[in-house]
Amino acid sequence: MVSMVELTDDLSAETDDLRALVAGLDEAGWDTPTPAVGWAIRDQVSHLAYFDDAARTAIADPGRFTAERDAAMADIDGMTERVAATNRDRTGAELLEWLAEARAGLIEAARAADPDLRTPWYGPPMSVASQVTARIMETWAHGQDVADALGVVRTPTGRLRHVAFLGVRTLPNSFLSHHLDVPAEPVRVELVGPAGDRWDYGPADAPDRVCGPAVDFALAVTQRRHLDDLALVVTGPVATRWMSMAQAFAGPPGPGRPPGPFPGGPLPPGRPADPEGAHR
Repeated sequence: MVSMVELTDDLSAETDDLRALVAGLDEAGWDTPTPAVGWAIRDQVSHLAYFDDAARTAIADPGRFTAERDAAMADIDGMTERVAATNRDRTGAELLEWLAEARAGLIEAARAADPDLRTPWYGPPMSVASQVTARIMETWAHGQDVADALGVVRTPTGRLRHVAFLGVRTLPNSFLSHHLDVPAEPVRVELVGPAGDRWDYGPADAPDRVCGPAVDFALAVTQRRHLDDLALVVTGPVATRWMSMAQAFAGPPGPGRPPGPFPGGPLPPGRPADPEGAHR
């Protein structure tokens, strides 16, 4: 059974970590560029607040969400840019207030709903539980952009399990978003969590596999780091193809990140992968 209280508590905790990153920033600090080209820290936060509102609407009023989604899907990339552009006049304090209100509304709607209720989204429909899991993933991923912008190395937490789980579950959509057939061959994913525990997914005897630190896998499937900068061992043609384009988020294919650290920011915890043996 999925506990919506536990899921939403983890979402709140991830939000607290993001708020701690931006605490004390002046307005110039909110304009600090992030690794997402053209986006400052303020754009990362407005993006989260906007899509929290959208997620709440998808749960509470799916008909309204679908109508708004269908209109936006004509130019989905343009929509995300419009969200950023139209909210750049908000102060940092106003953005944090918007995020707090949007997140509280989402949590209220999620806790009142059946966790298995299917809701529309910008990609395939999702259960309410998966919708909240996706918001945890998005908050962690955009929080990584903020951390990189500020030159901060974050301490990984057990909440990365949600990101890893979603990364594995979205393997089919990673292929479909590139207009490729979903492979029949399974992939085994073996990860080491921040506390040293094992997180395993997929058949144990699958020849295609991805192994390494959970934080590195999370950085890969959220497209926050290039594979060359991560300590993941990728074996087999299906796993190799998947990890070259893996994305845990909905929508069209993301551009990914070039190798190397964001200027002014550190690489993530972990170690560089062995270029001779890691991606085969």
